[in-house]
Amino acid sequence: MKPRIIVCGLERTGYKIFCLLRQQGASVVGIHHQPIPKEETIIVGDLQAAATLQAASIETAQTLVLANSDDALNLAILIQARVLNPRIRIINRLFNANLGDRLDHTLPDHVSMSVSGLAAPVFYFAALGNRAIGQLKLFNQTWPIQEEYIHENHPWRGRLLSDLWDDRTRMLIYYLPVCGEIDLVCAVSSGQQLQVGDRLIVGTQPSIRTMRKSALSKLLKVITNLRQFRQHGQSLMVVTLVLLITIFTATLTYICFDLNTSIIDALYFSVGMITGAGGKEEVVEKASDSIKVFTAFMMLIGAGIIGICYALLNDFVLGTRFKQFWDAARVPQRHHYIVCGLGGMGVQVVQQFHVSGHEVVVIERDHNNRFLNTARGLGVPVIQGDASLPETLQAANLKSASALLIVTSNDAVNLEIALNAKTLMPSIPTIVRYEHPDFAHMAQQVFEFEAVLSPAELAAPAFAAAALGGRILGNGITADSLWVALATLITPSHPFCGQRVKEAAMQSDFVPLYIETNCQTIHGWDLLGTYLSAGDVLYLTMPANRLDQLWRAVPSQIMVS
Repeated sequence: MKPRIIVCGLERTGYKIFCLLRQQGASVVGIHHQPIPKEETIIVGDLQAAATLQAASIETAQTLVLANSDDALNLAILIQARVLNPRIRIINRLFNANLGDRLDHTLPDHVSMSVSGLAAPVFYFAALGNRAIGQLKLFNQTWPIQEEYIHENHPWRGRLLSDLWDDRTRMLIYYLPVCGEIDLVCAVSSGQQLQVGDRLIVGTQPSIRTMRKSALSKLLKVITNLRQFRQHGQSLMVVTLVLLITIFTATLTYICFDLNTSIIDALYFSVGMITGAGGKEEVVEKASDSIKVFTAFMMLIGAGIIGICYALLNDFVLGTRFKQFWDAARVPQRHHYIVCGLGGMGVQVVQQFHVSGHEVVVIERDHNNRFLNTARGLGVPVIQGDASLPETLQAANLKSASALLIVTSNDAVNLEIALNAKTLMPSIPTIVRYEHPDFAHMAQQVFEFEAVLSPAELAAPAFAAAALGGRILGNGITADSLWVALATLITPSHPFCGQRVKEAAMQSDFVPLYIETNCQTIHGWDLLGTYLSAGDVLYLTMPANRLDQLWRAVPSQIMVS
């Protein structure tokens, strides 16, 4: 019997999860705070009320998906649900990643997931030029998943699937032939050729740029970019110049008044008099009244200039201006990536670039943004300004950048920034965040951006896959079929125990990726001929609607790497 799933909170992401689960044939019930047109199988009421959860039969449900965008509301529903059904499995959407980690370690059968965390790698892959439809976590790396449609001029047309199988840098995940029905393992074993119209889902091992610039090269880059100093230190330079002119004028006056006064004594007295430190007062003790009046006048002028100079210097060094200057001076000259918006999505994308060794620049208009210190802690320069203004984009060296990613939480702002950027640099690859999935596709067609991506559309399949069974290593949708990647521990009672991988895969319609056994991994042709035994960990992909084959196993058999 397939598990009964409750999806709580049917906003954009939650409703997408609800529809995906129903599409895969799962027994699913939705809970929402208001009716949804043409939907009769949902419970309407207060999401955190016991009566609402009981109306959805929380006591007999196996999985509860909390899909609200409000962390506090999801936590309240979680507590109420665990009181009513202590054994229910919780898939919890949380923005706060640290809180999610603590809950995962504290509560049994609790899986926290983040829309930003799931969608950010796809934005990153899109900026690198990969038409990614999902992600797969293997060998401690996040692999982009993309669909290869075999057309007339495709380089794989006519190639044997077996030729592509034994490649450690490429994982064949799913196969949809244009004619007939055949699973991937059977197609590989029988020498199937790729023909026009076939579709193949492939995971590609990401490349990591290990070369990092030395401290000397970073310093040289700052020095060569000192022209940015004019923007951030112009006022300080003007006041400093006025101060020097004042000191020079006073020194010259005292020398002309008394030719016996040395230049050093006159300079010493002038600096002490203007700064208030004093010294060498004998220079004017026997001077005329006009020189004493001049001295008093210079004291007043000096006090004002010194006050302004100290204020600007403190603001520049101790305030935010020095950080802005330092960030602006470190902006790369070329081959970098620009991220506009440092929210939950933006900081995740920035971390993806940083881990992969790519240079990245952030544009953020909010001076109180909570992630500013996170970005600067990674050594990422931050330009604080409005990304919709041409001068801000030019300060980020837009014309020599590799790609522009616009990931603020406002769709209209994202489109404005993207259109302005295309006006300045029509050829720059532009990746735009757009919340509504349907309008995202239309916006990409109308404005011809490289990619317009909806986080809800990217993340919903992962939530649906996690609700169907186990912790998921990856997922994707092909021809309206949801497939998932997971790792399963082979135990003596496991349905695959004792079987050869090839026969088990053909019988159960899954694609084996590799096996961890005896501190080694088995991949390629050796994988198909291996017999599964207790203690092995089998990494596989399979259609979500076939996961019930694994439900015969105890819950501990499904695990995450």
